Amino acid sequence: MYDPAVSAAAYAVIRLALSAFRSYETLTLNVDARPVVLTGENGAGKTNILEALSLLSPGRGLRGAALIDSARLLPGEDEPQRPWAVAATVEGPDGTFDVGTGLHHGKDGSVGKLRAAHINGAATAATTALSETCRVLWLTPAMDRLFLESPGDRRRFLDRLTLAFEPAHGQHANAYDKAVRERLRLLKDNGDRDWLQAIEAQMAASGLAVANARARTAERLKADLPPLTDAFPEASLAITGSFEESRMPGDEGEARFREELARRRRLDTDAGRTTFGPHTADLAVRHLGRNREAADCSTGEQKALLIGLTLAAARAQARTGSGAAPLLLLDEIAAHLDARRRAALFDEICALGAQAWMTGTDPQLFAEMGDRGQGFYVTNGTLNPI
Repeated sequence: MYDPAVSAAAYAVIRLALSAFRSYETLTLNVDARPVVLTGENGAGKTNILEALSLLSPGRGLRGAALIDSARLLPGEDEPQRPWAVAATVEGPDGTFDVGTGLHHGKDGSVGKLRAAHINGAATAATTALSETCRVLWLTPAMDRLFLESPGDRRRFLDRLTLAFEPAHGQHANAYDKAVRERLRLLKDNGDRDWLQAIEAQMAASGLAVANARARTAERLKADLPPLTDAFPEASLAITGSFEESRMPGDEGEARFREELARRRRLDTDAGRTTFGPHTADLAVRHLGRNREAADCSTGEQKALLIGLTLAAARAQARTGSGAAPLLLLDEIAAHLDARRRAALFDEICALGAQAWMTGTDPQLFAEMGDRGQGFYVTNGTLNPI
């Protein structure tokens, strides 16, 4: 069993307020730092609460939807008339913070598409600042096929884990993606060579920062991957791809990357895409007990591997990252786990000291949590304690 003494604290939301968010006109919820269980019928709004919590971190949240899609639509409306807002009081290793994010009205009075954020009442220029006050990890049913989907899905999963350790990772990834787009535009338009070299230098610097951060995350996970119980399988993981195989650290790595980008200009122009870089990497996971790749494992084994990776990230975060267990958002997490694995999951969450928000349709699936957690029944936009 994991020793909770290694975790000095945990991120926990003790107050959540929603306005015009998805199915909620308004909602104010006060909880303590224990795990939270949300039960109710399908479509009751359980996942909407988890999505709101996921937006306390950078990005588009656990659904990956356009930000305006989170705005509440009233009957008869084709477009939302009010911007959504999410506010929370978050406890963490550095104290308690009031955090908020949402959309503004556009200049024409419509709901805008740009996101704003504030911390303790002060506006912050970048939503990446949110990850300094709340580290968040999540699992959703859509991720159950992670090992069968495209490498891009696995990269996004790895990047989300990395962001929980290194908040600057999001800025480096955004800078790299922007430079990739700009370089392709210059190649297509036969742009200025000096400007092209400058863009490739930006790509090399930000791209190597992205790759190095991912590699550090993989090393952290490896240290915490051995199973705590036999409920979640022992796994190995590696970041694969031609860029990873040739990646070198420091100035030499950047120089090699720039040289390779220059060498591939004609190839990339003809292909209409960048053929080399950290955006081509993949996350390879292997079930050591079965001695097979995750993609070749059963559905249940893949789910167990995914949960094991997430728990390893949470343990590593508590042990080496911010010194605090991240907020865990686990949507329909118990539905396809047998009793043994459910019990092991609940035990690990509680041993870690993490505040996990879990959803499900059947309250009995969470009975073993007992008074270690707090439960609410969700119906018609309201939450009632159970």
